[in-house]
Amino acid sequence: MHVAAQVLVALVAVIHLYFLVLEMFLWDTDRGRKAFGTTAAFSRESATLAANQGLYNGFMAAGLIWSLFASDPVAHQTQIFFLICLVVAGVYGAATVSRKILYVQAGPAALALTLVLLAG
Repeated sequence: MHVAAQVLVALVAVIHLYFLVLEMFLWDTDRGRKAFGTTAAFSRESATLAANQGLYNGFMAAGLIWSLFASDPVAHQTQIFFLICLVVAGVYGAATVSRKILYVQAGPAALALTLVLLAG
């Protein structure tokens, strides 16, 4: 159970690193617009805002990556904290922006959180 939990934590971190790249570097490209369903005008006008959001995703990923190398109890507590943050942000995003966020952010984080809690 512990190994599965750590693999899922790592996967969630990788997902959020990908969000960082999309939001900070690819936002105003065809790939970024396709991923987020935006227009060229919107992506151009909101690029700074998206980069800021990408930075937050990077912090979430950094916290999860750190937790994979930290010692317990810090590792366990850090994983719980960051995964809860991602679940809450994902639920809020699903309620306010797009239901898709529930599946790509909150879902994986909730599954990882469940395994982390069961393995703890």
